[in-house]
Amino acid sequence: MTGVAEARLERLAGGDLSEVLLIRRPDGRRIVAKGGPAVATEAAMLRALAAAGVAAPAVEGEHEGVLLLEHVEHDGLFSPHAWADIGAAVRNLHARRGQGYGWPVDYALGSVALDNRQRREWPEFWGEQRLVSTARVLDRPWRDRIGGLAKRLRELLPADPPRALLHGDLWSGNILVAEGRLAALVDPACYYGHAEVDLAMLTLFGSPPPEFWDAYGPLEPGWEERRIIYQLFPALVHLRLFGASYAGMVERLLEQARA
Repeated sequence: MTGVAEARLERLAGGDLSEVLLIRRPDGRRIVAKGGPAVATEAAMLRALAAAGVAAPAVEGEHEGVLLLEHVEHDGLFSPHAWADIGAAVRNLHARRGQGYGWPVDYALGSVALDNRQRREWPEFWGEQRLVSTARVLDRPWRDRIGGLAKRLRELLPADPPRALLHGDLWSGNILVAEGRLAALVDPACYYGHAEVDLAMLTLFGSPPPEFWDAYGPLEPGWEERRIIYQLFPALVHLRLFGASYAGMVERLLEQARA
């Protein structure tokens, strides 16, 4: 596709769910190649981030399961300024609105299918198309508990929050920073939903500093309680993808949600 010899290809760190290669072109430019079954969908999602004013890699091309992207220089140093940039970028992302909850096409996180059929009711979308759908292949005790929680979501989640554009897999590994500023958001799994979903994911494996929250802006009352329900979905995804080491996380979140 690129005319670059195999010796000039380099595997990049990460790539838990797909192979990622760095390609050094003869003209000195560097691009990234990613494999996957839905590269056209990922390309559309990256363009949606850019259209929202969020830094994202430019799409260089897509062909037969390979996505070519601009290589974004990054150093992994999350300074206070970088976190302020991230907070402002996520705020801008969430300011984009959709007509319904979901996305025009389905997607997947690795082998975990994402049912993105668009709906008007947020608790039903989250309960059926995120929690119950993801737990469907787990053992029956897990399925029953998730199903029981899903039936309660009308009491626990807002019925019609603003339909915000979500990154969909927002954790520090999908945020590139360079020289103390935000460089790009990568690996989106976009759909329209409650903005708190992205914030819950971002706080599942870390704790953004005050600079992030100051730049993002105020949160709605009850955010801490809803965060548990929103964190349960990525916990289930990790249980599916990476095994029993995440069972304790799922159990803890289920107990907190029950309380």
